[in-house]
Amino acid sequence: MRGKALAMTLVLGLAAACGGSSGGGDGGGGGTTSKGGDKGTPQVTITPANGEGKARPDKGVTVTAAGGTLGQVVVKLKGTDVPGELSDDKKTWHSTWTLRPGGNYQVSATATSPTGKSTTATSAFRASRATAATRVNNVVPSQNETVGTGMPVFIQFNKAVPEKARATIERSVEISSTTPTEGAWRWLSSGESFNGLPSLVFRPKHPWKAHQKVSLTVHYAGLPIGSDVFGDRDVTRTFKIGDSHTVNINAKTHRAVVKKNGRTIRTWGVSLGAGGDRQKDGIDHLLTTSGIHLTMDHVRLERMRPPGKKKGDPGWYDEKVPWATRISNSGEYIHQNMDDPTCLGARNCSHGCVRSPASAAQWFFHWSYRGDMVTITGTKRGLIWWNGWAYWQMSFPKWTSGSALGKPITTTPLA
Repeated sequence: MRGKALAMTLVLGLAAACGGSSGGGDGGGGGTTSKGGDKGTPQVTITPANGEGKARPDKGVTVTAAGGTLGQVVVKLKGTDVPGELSDDKKTWHSTWTLRPGGNYQVSATATSPTGKSTTATSAFRASRATAATRVNNVVPSQNETVGTGMPVFIQFNKAVPEKARATIERSVEISSTTPTEGAWRWLSSGESFNGLPSLVFRPKHPWKAHQKVSLTVHYAGLPIGSDVFGDRDVTRTFKIGDSHTVNINAKTHRAVVKKNGRTIRTWGVSLGAGGDRQKDGIDHLLTTSGIHLTMDHVRLERMRPPGKKKGDPGWYDEKVPWATRISNSGEYIHQNMDDPTCLGARNCSHGCVRSPASAAQWFFHWSYRGDMVTITGTKRGLIWWNGWAYWQMSFPKWTSGSALGKPITTTPLA
């Protein structure tokens, strides 16, 4: 059973001295220890020591008691309480998370002996300012965004994360949701990431339950990232899971069926990719991909051109298409039809997108969230798992194997 958690208080600036109820304190690199004046008075040791100017953020704060047990332990940083945990025997206290690089901390701790004698010790120190060049670039979804039930969670970095730091980073992430949800993290290289940023991505085992809140904190500040360099800052994000939106599109029946919370609310005729443009990579780029797509973003007027071609090449086009909802990185959108209207609901005439009537495309553009699940069937081109946000194409055990810890997690309950 874990020990009782205690709050710590934070401070600005470096204090000049430390002391105990029965004597002065020692500085130095190891720790600050109270000096008992009377026989039987307990000793309190605080690490980092008072006056330390380059304390390692990854070591946190440790307080120990000899000849007694710890009572109140308080640590402050800019007025924000820093959490910590007391051991079962009440002789050791340690901060829960790493320290903020460059942060000025003040610690106060009291211990009491079995005979009732007490000692209070204090320490003020600064954490090392040595931050790593690898930083958290962004977290997706956006703050307070409402997303679909298929939505992954992205922690994006500005550069590749060293292998040895990955497990530590995974352990530093707190993810909570109103309904506890099983899922797993997976590390994506820049080549696998939808926007070229190395990422740590959380995917639920099953779609999120609708109508709940999700909270994420990356305790990145102070994590050991490289040789004697540390993560620069923590990142937090809170977002909402909205209604359950699902879309099923069949290339053979040429129909789109849209459901909200399990009930069909709209259908319309569509036209998918005609095919017939197999390039050097062996892929027919005019075929729509079959698989579980996620809606990614919405563009009021999207410029579309064929991949691998230039002006003058056979099959070249350059069009501006309205009401475009992206569903992959290979140029697939659900958008307004701009060509032969007789194709809709009858045959596949598009360059690979899902052409829809203007009213349906505009409605879907405004109605859909990012992270809604769009399942396309009936084509001869499969959706690759790293094409956009197609992570549901991968089995959950295989997805989990990409975690540095190699196991799934369950989100903690969020009130």
